[in-house]
Amino acid sequence: MARSLASLVAQLLRGLAFACAIAGSLGIAAIVCIISTSVVMRKLGTPLHVTEEVVGLLLSVSLLLALPMITLRSQHVRVALLVNATRGVWLRGLRLLGLLLTLVFFGWLMLEIVPWFEFAYDRNLKTQTTRLLLYPWMAVMPVTVLLTMAILLARLFGILPEETEDERPGFTDQSETTG
Repeated sequence: MARSLASLVAQLLRGLAFACAIAGSLGIAAIVCIISTSVVMRKLGTPLHVTEEVVGLLLSVSLLLALPMITLRSQHVRVALLVNATRGVWLRGLRLLGLLLTLVFFGWLMLEIVPWFEFAYDRNLKTQTTRLLLYPWMAVMPVTVLLTMAILLARLFGILPEETEDERPGFTDQSETTG
């Protein structure tokens, strides 16, 4: 029973991280479309006045939406020199320390995000030029940080194992595979 619950939680976290990554990818595609349209419209003499604000919001949201998948796949920035120099119990300790420090950081960030979001929501803040409501865009941050923290906690409790280099999808060095 506990094992099936753990695998269900792991599957749910993977699915949510994947959905966020897809949404982030769509945001980046939207940025390309908006900028391309703006360039064409500028050449025709009627530039889009919303481009800068919307692209800035989309970029921020897209980067935040990528955070859970990056954390799930352990493809974030790390001090490779230190990680590569340790083995065995020291490597496990280093990973545990990194996990705990990351959880503390995101916990502190959540304490800062909530009042920041409430401030924007209560005052109905809008962007300067296009008058877009800010709080729907700002709502992405607490959601993605909570999902990232859930992934980190699942990793801490052994529900989600950390992927090794061999398990990660991607390109391989051809000199290693061909001998």
